[in-house]
Amino acid sequence: MTVWALLTIMIEQLSLKSPMIRVLLDGEPAIVIKNGKIQVKAMALSKLNMDDLSMLLRDKNVFSIREVDYAILEPNGKLSVLKKEEAESPTKKDLQLPIQKRLFLPTELIADGKIVKKNLKELQLNREWLEEQIKRLGAQSIQEVFFAELQSDGTIFLDKKSNG
Repeated sequence: MTVWALLTIMIEQLSLKSPMIRVLLDGEPAIVIKNGKIQVKAMALSKLNMDDLSMLLRDKNVFSIREVDYAILEPNGKLSVLKKEEAESPTKKDLQLPIQKRLFLPTELIADGKIVKKNLKELQLNREWLEEQIKRLGAQSIQEVFFAELQSDGTIFLDKKSNG
């Protein structure tokens, strides 16, 4: 066990100091789509087929290869995607929309029909406040609620339990 631990530490140190060893151990990213064109050789070297590429693109919310300018298969197996300019989503800054500061990090208040007490405490809220919010949203009691989440703007998203 000690030998294994020491070997691991030595390999980590070598890979930190030597780029060549790092490439040998970790591998290099492979550009599988370049300027919108599929790089067949890079895909073959990465043992990646079109079905796998399509799946990885869908994970990035890309449903057509036509939207992609560059796609890079990282050594850890993940795909980094740079969409073509015309396929990129505009930001609020692009649209010159006012930007509001988030009041809260979206936080679960009720999950699977049970109050998440730790989150209420962390937000310095209590059960009475939660019950009041739930009644305002049309539920008679906490028992009717399957999921409730405090949104970043301070509102509550509520999903009641279904009878089916």
